[in-house]
Amino acid sequence: MSAELIDYDLIVIGGTAGGLSTAISSIRSGLKKVRVVEPGAAVAFPELVPENQVEVGYGEQLLGIDAEDDVVIVNTDQRTYRTRGCLVSRRHRDPNWTPPINAPLSEHVTVDALPEWLNDRDVLVVGHTNHAAELVAEAAAGGAGVVFAAGGLDPAKLAPAADAMLRRLERERRITVLYRSVPDEIGHDGEFPIAYFNDRRTPDLEFDHIVFASERCRPTVGELNVSQAAIDSGKLWFDGAPEDGIDVPNGHSWEVGNLLAAACFPELEPAEPPSVVRRRVRHESAINELREESYNATITAFEQRHSDLWVLRVRPDHGDTSHLPGQYASLGLGFWEDRVDNYADPGIDSKWHKLIRRSYSISHSMFEASGYLAPPDTEELEFYIVLVPADDDHVSALTPRLATKQVGDRIYLGPKVAGRYTLNAVQSPDTAVVFFATGTGEAPHNSMVTELLRKGHTGPIVSTVTVRNWQDLGYLDAHRHLEERFPNYHYIPMPTREPDVPKRYLQDLIRDGDIEMALGGTMDPSNTHAFLCGNPAMIGLPEEDENGETSYPETTGVIELLVERGFTIDRRNQPGNIHFEEYW
Repeated sequence: MSAELIDYDLIVIGGTAGGLSTAISSIRSGLKKVRVVEPGAAVAFPELVPENQVEVGYGEQLLGIDAEDDVVIVNTDQRTYRTRGCLVSRRHRDPNWTPPINAPLSEHVTVDALPEWLNDRDVLVVGHTNHAAELVAEAAAGGAGVVFAAGGLDPAKLAPAADAMLRRLERERRITVLYRSVPDEIGHDGEFPIAYFNDRRTPDLEFDHIVFASERCRPTVGELNVSQAAIDSGKLWFDGAPEDGIDVPNGHSWEVGNLLAAACFPELEPAEPPSVVRRRVRHESAINELREESYNATITAFEQRHSDLWVLRVRPDHGDTSHLPGQYASLGLGFWEDRVDNYADPGIDSKWHKLIRRSYSISHSMFEASGYLAPPDTEELEFYIVLVPADDDHVSALTPRLATKQVGDRIYLGPKVAGRYTLNAVQSPDTAVVFFATGTGEAPHNSMVTELLRKGHTGPIVSTVTVRNWQDLGYLDAHRHLEERFPNYHYIPMPTREPDVPKRYLQDLIRDGDIEMALGGTMDPSNTHAFLCGNPAMIGLPEEDENGETSYPETTGVIELLVERGFTIDRRNQPGNIHFEEYW
């Protein structure tokens, strides 16, 4: 035992997400002397240490934990602490844990091990725990481009330090979090791994490194050299599941800090994690705090085509907006924002402080003010959005809040644009290209058409869209101007609820020969690509049963009509000339 004996209110063993959360909440609750004993050279989220004035002993190795009278004695290789309470938050890999999918490990596919060199590397972290968040933050701090496949993540179960760090990294557009997605297969392109997602909204992505974050377990009392007196004291707590046969107080995430404080420091009122703000629900100060914490972009334009249809532009605080025509990005607003209607969100009290995220295809202003075709914008993104009305069966969350916004208001913009719905398959300038869309499903086609014409595409281009009324065509004038400027471009809008217009659908354009008339020839699958975006009923994606038999929906969609003409669906590892993006 070291001769030096120092009194502390609380000693935390391990600078993990849970350990830092307990230390920070204890300091905010009023404890004056709190120290984190970290055997390594760094804690999980180093930025939080100076921000919260956390005292950390780096490189201190734990020798044992004992108890005398009403205090816990913590012995390290550097000093001895006498403390009113002690939390053990050290954790290590469960030796029985394996990745949730078949993923042969290699230099580029690992468990828990980040590459030594991170700067400018593309790294995928797969997991849903505090440990996964720690790996994400470490990779981002090293300069990597990080995607966090966090399917199954429940933010409410994260330690507050982990939740706050993920929010910060998202706000700064330094990471992309896929809250509902995990890869279902890992492949390789040469030496580099590819993550395949069984989700059309998540593209298959190649990475320099894929890291699986293992489930962690806490060390045993034997490994930590914990005495029976310490176990019996009621002053020693563990972050993690209990050890079989050992009755030591334990808990998970931030709750263990509150439980420990209640047991060891009854004079204090435990602090809530700052990201929850439960006590101030609907108070203006809480709303401003949440906006500051969550939003990372500004609405620079908000043009109403009519009351329920808008074109808006968004400029992020950090990073550029480079993207391929046809890709999408995510927008978000908090549940704390006002709605334009009188509907109440189900369970609003439990999710009031949370962010609503939705993916929207990126649209495009076709002309600059000078009259030239507009190049891709690397500073702002344009979106074409319709109000989704709430009804008794479904209370839409985001667009009724977006309807209340105006120029200058703040919003959340996801850090990464993505999507496989692009023009990559159109390689020859004389290829015929046909676009089919319903409503705002023509948003990605605006970008694609402009890109083709801007690059001198010579083949015929036909863009078709069906809407209810003429007023629902938010880009009609721009498309007509394109037709005047480019003889190989044709725009076919089809309102279905105008009294002076025969009611027809996109399928009718194929059956009746309108598409071929606009193309100036047959729809030849050897030299034509078709792009479909919008209502799944219009697209009509076939399903395959367990016997490999294909069946189409009862209502004939565009895909079925195109397949009858020899077209093939573009799928993973099976290139085709029918490309689609469903909108719900």
